[in-house]
Amino acid sequence: MARTPALSRKTSSRITDTVVWIILAAGAIVMIAPLLWMFSTSLKTKLEVFALPPVWVPEIPQWDTYVRMWADSLILSGFKNSLIVSLTVTIIGTFTCSLAAFSLAKLRLPFRNTIFIGLLTGIMIPFPTLMIPQFVMFSRFGWVDTLLPLIVPAIFGNIVMIFFLRQYLENVPNSLVEAAKIDGASYFQIFWKMILPIIRPAVAAQFILWFMVVWNDYLAPILYLNTPERQTLQVVIANMNVQYATQRDYPLIMGASTVALLPILVVFLIFQRQIIESVALTGTKG
Repeated sequence: MARTPALSRKTSSRITDTVVWIILAAGAIVMIAPLLWMFSTSLKTKLEVFALPPVWVPEIPQWDTYVRMWADSLILSGFKNSLIVSLTVTIIGTFTCSLAAFSLAKLRLPFRNTIFIGLLTGIMIPFPTLMIPQFVMFSRFGWVDTLLPLIVPAIFGNIVMIFFLRQYLENVPNSLVEAAKIDGASYFQIFWKMILPIIRPAVAAQFILWFMVVWNDYLAPILYLNTPERQTLQVVIANMNVQYATQRDYPLIMGASTVALLPILVVFLIFQRQIIESVALTGTKG
């Protein structure tokens, strides 16, 4: 009889775990089903796309859709342009954001908090109010129809990333920086050899989120890029949707969408360990 409460708690725990697992599994299926449908549609014939009941697995996969996609569209140039913009912005921008966060969190700068509040205020300005002034400015620079308007402003930092990294650095004791300074290390050496390894999980998490935003950006590229060969992948796919939807060539559109998803998946797989570390560290602090 003494073991009954323990068994009851164990049974209750198992039931709870099972219910949670079922809910998470259902959520995973709901989230992954559209992606599987997209990939499946890219391998279907035009008749199978509109078949009723819906065809999940094509009878004969049409792999030539991907061959036609590279040959009959500007996917290759769009992919290259998106890759140039995304990697340049996120790699250089992540470095500048990390430096800014370190400066605002650990250096004795005059008006440090005022500068930080000023940066946060910039988040409150919606992008549509800046579109026309920015377009006029970049037009005078001769940057319209180039990738420069998409790259240059962003490499100086992302306010959200600076805020996140600064808050993360608030948990790092100031005594570490002071000790390194007493030992003769410069501020850049302190940042590169001590601070950057500490914030690496947070940097990885923010890097992926920023890469996704830049890679999937549609508004800025469609504003500044006119020549089809200079457009990014998202604009190319949107143009394909207009061009091929009238021909009911949805497999080609879905194939392009599948290709557009791959870089984000690759970046996530590369940095997934750092993301898990970031979540674990966040949960153990305090």
